[in-house]
Amino acid sequence: MDFLPDVVLLVGRVLFALIFINSGIAHLTKLSAMTGYAQFKKVPSPKLAVIVTGLMLIIGGLYVALGIFADLGALLLAIFLVISAFMMHNFWTIEDAQAKQGETINFFKNLSLAGAALIIFALVATGTEFGPEIRGALFNF
Repeated sequence: MDFLPDVVLLVGRVLFALIFINSGIAHLTKLSAMTGYAQFKKVPSPKLAVIVTGLMLIIGGLYVALGIFADLGALLLAIFLVISAFMMHNFWTIEDAQAKQGETINFFKNLSLAGAALIIFALVATGTEFGPEIRGALFNF
């Protein structure tokens, strides 16, 4: 049963990363719609911002899931999440009660996930065991 903590860490990392990988893919495959929403939210250079954040999400999610540069991946995700919370889910500017509730939930969800990403960053950066990484299993370097 010595392998159980590694399996749990690996499953947890993959589950954590899936939302970001999926969202990053959506940024790139639904570029026009995402750009329109970014324009609506007054994001500077909206198309470029959607592409860059899509890549951040995919790379960050893959790094965490695979355990390769997981600290960098977690930091990319945390940066995206904090900026996104304030730019895209600014509930304090919304009058409609239902829309405000949705944006409030998304704002605090982003901050919560940013907190989890920062925990991952700190643990990996301090050398805490983070479970198996793909390069250790496939390559010996």
